[in-house]
Amino acid sequence: MASRLPLDRDALRPPPAPGLGRGFSLAIVAHVLLVMALSFGVSWRSKPVPALEAELWSAVPKAAAPKEQLPTDNQPEPPKPEPKPEPPKPQEPTPQEVQAQRDADIAIAKAKERKQKEEQAQREADEKRKLEQQKKDEADKKERDRKLKEEQAKKDDAAKDKAEKAKAEKARKDAEARAEAQRQENIRRIQGMAGASGGPTSTGNALKSSGPSANYAGRIKARVRPNIIYNDPGGPSNPEAEVEVRAGPDGTIVARKIVKSSGLPDFDNAVLRALDKTEILPRDTDGTVPRVMIITFRPRE
Repeated sequence: MASRLPLDRDALRPPPAPGLGRGFSLAIVAHVLLVMALSFGVSWRSKPVPALEAELWSAVPKAAAPKEQLPTDNQPEPPKPEPKPEPPKPQEPTPQEVQAQRDADIAIAKAKERKQKEEQAQREADEKRKLEQQKKDEADKKERDRKLKEEQAKKDDAAKDKAEKAKAEKARKDAEARAEAQRQENIRRIQGMAGASGGPTSTGNALKSSGPSANYAGRIKARVRPNIIYNDPGGPSNPEAEVEVRAGPDGTIVARKIVKSSGLPDFDNAVLRALDKTEILPRDTDGTVPRVMIITFRPRE
């Protein structure tokens, strides 16, 4: 037959855990034992320490000396301490020892003096060698400087001689060019005088007094100039080259040469090549072409 539950208990509430009361009792007992142990530990440490007192009669304890005992007839006398032997007195040195010590002192003094002299001589020798080395170094430096100056002077003289030679060579070439130009001028004048028709006071060199037209030289330059191939380096100067041109009756160029150089060999050669390429000169307004002409050309025209 099933047991009935009490009326005051909820049917859905879980039952209490078994042994709860026993565990609660053991916890109370453990706490009581812990309180008793703590009380015992405090009580035995709280007892007062007894105080002690002491009197000091001496800073360091000393023992008393034995009582003096007087000698009696029956008692033997105590043995007396034996006297200590006196140390031997130092013996006076003999005259030989004194003389030997004196000689030794003299020898030491002489050796010391000799060593000082040797050291002094060594120092003087070192100073002398040092001064000689300094003098030698100075002499070597002066000799090197002298050689450098001589080499520089030789270089300067060589450069000066080279410049003077170049100047003299240029002056010689200029003089030769002027002489050649004068010679050619004289030849042209002589050639012109052979068949000249001018008066006695005439200074020309043509067969007739009439010359080319005013713009004929410009026409020749206009024909030759496009054939000149030259790279002008530029500069402030614009030198001129004078060219002697000989032509046939029909204007064909039969000869040409530089009578006065411009100082630019490349430009002079370029002018000569341009004349060779031109081949034929234009006729003047009267239909003629001069047999000999002096034409000037400049790099920048």
